[in-house]
Amino acid sequence: DIYDGEPQRAVVEVIAEDYLSVPRTKIRALRTLSQQVPVVLHGVSLGLASAVPVDTQRLDRMARLVEATSAESWSEHLAFVRGGGYEIGHLAAPPRTAATIEGAAKNLYSARQIVGALPAVENIATLIDPPGSRYDEPSWISEILTVSGCDLLLDLHNVHTNSVNFGFDASDFLARIPWSQVTTIHIAGGKWIGRDSTPRVLDDHLHDVPAPVYDLLKTAGARARAP
Repeated sequence: DIYDGEPQRAVVEVIAEDYLSVPRTKIRALRTLSQQVPVVLHGVSLGLASAVPVDTQRLDRMARLVEATSAESWSEHLAFVRGGGYEIGHLAAPPRTAATIEGAAKNLYSARQIVGALPAVENIATLIDPPGSRYDEPSWISEILTVSGCDLLLDLHNVHTNSVNFGFDASDFLARIPWSQVTTIHIAGGKWIGRDSTPRVLDDHLHDVPAPVYDLLKTAGARARAP
């Protein structure tokens, strides 16, 4: 459908890791696609928001993929996925501290040096409020954006999920982030989990977008248009 031009799409987002070890024919196909519609690469395994230095070999592979596919841009999550020699295999929320802000800034600098461009960084959903945090989420994100110069890929379902799980106001979150650096918005869906007195929302990208996320999208649209 994309190659045939129906339906029309403004952009196609591709999970970068799905193309890091594939035959050249698939890379060529993705490059051909990028000549017809803007293609952006979305990483899930770099672990940039960490006091642990990012793996430069992983950045090398991302750089080659960006170049080979002529991708318009790339993005990653403000998360950690490894530490102390252990691979978590999941996007985990790091403690929101000065150390992880500094670590993220260093890792994003390395990313720009190796890939040739900064990624947009995405806020993540979490089931566990990171212990040891010294910043709340919007303050922590804003600090990283300030010191790194990155743009923000704002995931509204992740904002909704965390607001439900930890009892904060999602609209207040949107009021406190730097909208001049918001370049992309994600919406998605999840499900309720848990059987105790405090069920939580799991962001699984497998369910319909809930009404509160569309409400946040309206708020985001108004803020994005504001001077």
